[in-house]
This record gives sequence, C-alpha cells and structure tokens, in this order.
Amino acid sequence: MRDKIWYSFPIQLFFLHLRKNLGLILVWVLLMGVILEHFGVTLGIPFLFLDPEYLHQVSWISFFLMGVGFAILTMAFHMSTYIMDGRLFSFLAVENRPFIHYCINNGAIPAIFYIAYIVKFVVFQLENDLPNDWVVLVYFAGFFAGSVLAFSVIFGYSAFTNKDFFILFAGTVDKRLRKVRLTRANVLSQYKDLKTQKHKVLYYLGTSLKPKKVRPDISRFEGTMLLRVFDQNHLNLFIIQIFLILFVLFLGLFKENPYLQLPAAMSSTLLLAILIMLVGAASFWLRRWSTFVVFSFLILLNYFSNFNFLNRPHEAFGLDYSLPPVNYSLARMDSLLTPELVKKDRDNVLEILDNWKAKFPDESKPKLVMVAASGGGQRAALWTVRILQSIYAVESGEVIKHTELFTGASGGVLGEAFFREIYLRSLEDSTVNPMDTKYLDQISSDNLNPIIFTLLVNDLLIRNQNFHYNGKKYLKDRGFAFENQLNLNTGGVLDKPISAYKEPEFSGRIPLLPVTTLITNDGRKLVISPHSMSFFGTSMQGKLGINEKKQTIDFLRFFEAHDSKNLRFLSALRMSATFPFVTPNIELPSDPVMETMDTGLSDNFGIQDALRFMYVFQSWIYENTDGVVLVTIRDSEKSTEIAPSFPPRIFEKIFMPLKNIYGNWDNVQTIQNEVLFNYMSESMPFALERIEFEYAPEKVQVGELTESQETMQRASLNWRLTAREKKSILESIYTLKNQSSLKRLEELFAKDQSPIKETIQQ
Repeated sequence: MRDKIWYSFPIQLFFLHLRKNLGLILVWVLLMGVILEHFGVTLGIPFLFLDPEYLHQVSWISFFLMGVGFAILTMAFHMSTYIMDGRLFSFLAVENRPFIHYCINNGAIPAIFYIAYIVKFVVFQLENDLPNDWVVLVYFAGFFAGSVLAFSVIFGYSAFTNKDFFILFAGTVDKRLRKVRLTRANVLSQYKDLKTQKHKVLYYLGTSLKPKKVRPDISRFEGTMLLRVFDQNHLNLFIIQIFLILFVLFLGLFKENPYLQLPAAMSSTLLLAILIMLVGAASFWLRRWSTFVVFSFLILLNYFSNFNFLNRPHEAFGLDYSLPPVNYSLARMDSLLTPELVKKDRDNVLEILDNWKAKFPDESKPKLVMVAASGGGQRAALWTVRILQSIYAVESGEVIKHTELFTGASGGVLGEAFFREIYLRSLEDSTVNPMDTKYLDQISSDNLNPIIFTLLVNDLLIRNQNFHYNGKKYLKDRGFAFENQLNLNTGGVLDKPISAYKEPEFSGRIPLLPVTTLITNDGRKLVISPHSMSFFGTSMQGKLGINEKKQTIDFLRFFEAHDSKNLRFLSALRMSATFPFVTPNIELPSDPVMETMDTGLSDNFGIQDALRFMYVFQSWIYENTDGVVLVTIRDSEKSTEIAPSFPPRIFEKIFMPLKNIYGNWDNVQTIQNEVLFNYMSESMPFALERIEFEYAPEKVQVGELTESQETMQRASLNWRLTAREKKSILESIYTLKNQSSLKRLEELFAKDQSPIKETIQQ
C-alpha cells in the first residue's frame, strides 16, 4: 500500500516539480497568497480575482471569463511541464491519449488552487451586499461554464491530434518527424537523458480517476520511438501556445473595444500563461542551452532597449514633440524664476483674487476657503467628490462659492477636478445638479481593466498604434488607456486643454487648481496651470539668489514653445496620478528628458502648496478677507494608536527597514505638514482655521446608519473599487469627526443656525 501511494504518478510528479520546476510552483503559491488575501491587499489585488468586473459590472460573464483565464493558465502549466518532463515517464507513450493522462495525474496543484478560489470567492460574494444569495450560484455557474469550455476545447484538440505509440507506429513511422533535423536532434538528446535517469512509477490515475498499474513490459518498446510520440505531442502543444500568443496580439488591434477588454485578473492569468508556455517552449527547443540563451536574450534586450525602435516615449498629449527639446538646466530654471517674472505671475493672481472677492458685494471681508485633498487612487477620488458634495450641501453651495484654491495629489486631484467641472457647468446650466449621485458612480467606475489589458496586448510588445489629438499624432499606451477610460467614465467633461480653464479661473467663478507632478530627475515639482505660478518655486524677495535651490518649475512657461497651453487636461491629471508599474512615467520634450510621476511621493496631502499660496498672498488675504478656512480631505486617519510590536523573524528583520519607510511615509508627511501649519497659524496676520475630513470606515457609527453590524473594510489603493469598498467610502461621512466638521462649516457659513441637512441621496 505504501509503494502504491509513494510510487504513484501524481506523487512522483509533485516531487519532481518541487525538485525541478519550483519556479512554476511559485506561480501557484503567489496566486494562492493573493486569493487568500495574504498578498497585495493594500493594493486591492485579491479583489480583482474575487470580484472581477466586465463592462463595469460584476456578473456571471465576468466569472465566466475568469474560468476561461484560470483554465488557460492551468493548461499552460500542464503543457509546459509535459514538454519538459513528460519524456521521463515513457509509459505514457503507450497509453491512449498520453497528454490527457498526464494532465489528470498532474492536476493536484491546480485542483488545490481551484478549491481554495471557489470557496474564497463564494464567501467573499456572500458578504458583498448582493440582492440575494442566489446570485452567488449564478457567478459559480459562470465560472464553472468558462472553465469547462476552455478545458473542453484544449482537451478536444489534444485528443484529436495527439497520437499514442500504437497509432503512430502501426503503419509507417512518421516521416515528417524523421526528416526534421532539429526534432531528430531533440529525440537523440532526450533518449540519452532517458537512459541515465530513472523515475519509478508503479501506478497512475486513468481517465476514470481510478488507479491503474503501469505496463510491466514497457522496456521492450524502442526508446527512440517512445520519444517520438512525445515529440509529436509536443509539436501539437507548441501550436496551441503559438495560437494563444497570436490571439493576444489580435486582441491588441481592438483593445479599445469595451467588449474585448478582459477583466484585469484574467489579463494577468493570460500573461502568466504565456510566460509559463515560453518556459516550456524554450526548454523543449533549446534543451541544455535554454538557460544560457534566455539570459543572453535578456542581456541583449536590455542593451537594445534604449534604441528608438524599442524605447518609444510615453508622451503628454497636446504637447508638440516634433520641435527640438527645450534645454533643461539650472540656468534655464533660473531664467524663468527672475524677480520680474515672479512679480508678473503674482500680480496676475492678485487680479484673480480681486475678481473672486467681487462675487461677494454684501460682504466687505468674505472668508477665503482652500481645499487640500490627499492622493490614494480611486478611493481618494470618490472620497473627495463625496466630501465636496457634502460641503456643497451647506447653504446650497455657499462654501464652494467661497473656495478659491484646490490643491492635492493623485486621486484627490482627480476628484477635485471632476467636481470643479460639474460645478462650473452648474453655473452655466441650471439643470446640472452638483449633488447628483450619478457623479459618485462615474468617478468610482472601473478604470483598471483597460490599463492591465493594454499592458498585456500592447505595452509588453512594440507599441505601434497611434491616435490624433489636437492635430498631433501620439502612440497609444496604457497611459492613453487610463485617460480614455477616465474620459468615458466621467462623460467626457474633462476632455479639454488646460487653457479652457483660464477664463473661468481668472473671473473667479471656479477655484484655481494647480496640478502638480513630481519630476523624477531632481525631485522638484512641475506646476501645471493655465496661469503661470512661478511664485511656488522661489522666494518672493529674491534675496537668496544663487544660494537658493528652486523648488518648482512652471510648466506653462517652461514648455511654451511646445504648445504647453494646449496640454490635454486629462494628461495633466494622469501626470499627477502616475502609479508605478500601472501607468507609465510621462516623458516631456526636454534635454535631458524630464520624467514625471505621482506627486504624492513629495506631498500627498496638498498642504504645502496651500500654505505656500497663503504665505505669498498674506497681505491681500489680511486686507480683503475675514481669514482662511483650510479644508483638508484625507483618505486616511491623521492620528492612530501605536500598533503593538512583536519580536521580528529573520525575514522580517531583512525587510523591516523598507517596510517601515513605506508604512510611515504617510506619518512623516503628516508630521511635516503639522509643523508647517503650526508655523503659519502662529505667524500669519489673519485668522487661519483648519477643518478636517478623514476616511476612517472603522469609525462609522455601525448599526445606526448602516444595516451591517460588522466593521467596514478599508478600501484598497487601486483604480478599481468593489461594491463593498464603495460603500465604506460613502458611509465614512457619518463618522463623528466628519459630522463635526460639517457642522463647523455650517456655523461659519450658514445664514441661520439650523442643523445641516444631508441632501445626498442614500
């Protein structure tokens, strides 16, 4: 009995993979860690698998596609390991449908994953506020149907094309295999391996899943003929691999068709499947040279990657890249930050402030409101719009009317920009209601599927598709996919050049919104606005001279020759929200090339820009206003309890320094901002009050305003939110702190003292 188990084919295959194919096993381990929410939870990676979206909704179709994706990944694992190791088990060659028998016996690892995934996604969906529990059964049926269909197609092809020993050699030997020199060389090489390696197998699982004994007379069959059976099988599997890669390339031609934009998790499984298949193909064709050839290929790819035909820039749409690049140097920056230019920009904004004050003829000194919204992907965008709508509810927009500056980073800026555009349209069209809940749905719609899909079918290969914007041609990439999807989600209202906001901002109808992005070359900020704001980057008096390191670069003036005023506003927002590996760093037309990324790395809360604006215009604020109200919208709590610490393990000691840097970056910036705010509050000649809103779902008054008695789950840092995450964001307005902040705004701006009325539809 012991030998029957130990020398069974499934057990021997499992240990063979542990010894020889550990990298492929780690793929399954990684996926298992993801679906069990042990890996990537902060970034929301598990929810892409447990709650997949297709055409902006979770449905049986999205789970059907997940079933197809997992089936393709599973078959890639089977095909690659069969190509690499099937020859070691010669008894398969005399079995009817050898590849299918191999898959059955090689199914232990995928089966464990499938069981874990099904249990996990069912439990997840049962807790996901579905209309009824029967919906989960529909999802399971979709997943099951997709898996069965994909397995049936691949197994059907294998059963039809793959031959066993007796069929292949019943008549004449396959002359085609005999004539192909490379195949014959592989056969001889594999035959030598077969003579020197022993893999004892006594039992295997048949197609009925019952144990069967290996033929005792297998040794009487000619070894080279047995190996030709495997070669013939390998060739057919290689055809499947080529077909899948060609299919992915085909999808790339129509990647903007929403019906072809696969769920992000399925795109990931297809990518893993292709990589696994390439491993098997390289092992089969290159044999012992595979490692050398692969490393040589990677070295050559790295060497040629900076050549023009491979290194094609990710561009900012609207800029003219056909002109010679602008000189990017310290001297160039100094020439654009002269006292004369700084004074010119300051005087222009003073005129804007005068126009803003003119909106309040009945108030000699109106309060000036500034809003700073933190970054945090789509959760920050939705949270920002939610708070701005709640603020707008105070006296029918009185607070927003007093607001003259929006600052922030990443998702917070996206939320501010979207709400500002809706507010502007409401001033021009009385039918537009900034409080409409449809805007919450729009800003929270999935924006990740097109990005990951484009990464799979386009950006990992040579990008060759173009599009035209404002008469200029640009390459399509996942940055374009991000902008295009954001544009579709928001109804196209943000698709305009930055210059379109020059007049509304100048007249004071809408707040200024300087979009900032971090320059990776030197750590400075790039300030994007239809109005030059050089005063952000240097001292007002100019006394520091050559001893001062300039802090920002004014985009409008720096790239004026490249048509900077016609930069697409969506590109400006993308530059502020460039999440590493998801959206690519934008390269600007300068020499050396200027690259930008998410400004959250520098100031994730927008506090520094707001305080700098106050400092520059402190005299005007003191003479013309009743002080400043700084509204901060955070996607995290400012003050939390100190977490308990435990003795670290060895691996934790290795990674602890990096983990501490990443985990405390939010706290470091918060403390720095506290220092700056306290200094400003104590030194400015006007009154400065701060009103804070925090996304803290665990502090929602559960049981009074929600049906669930469980702690709300914090939303992930991602460009896609689950229904549960959206709910936690929207209901966080009901924390005691946030309700207190709304009441304080009412006290400051309401004409009567009646309690604030919540007008957002639940």
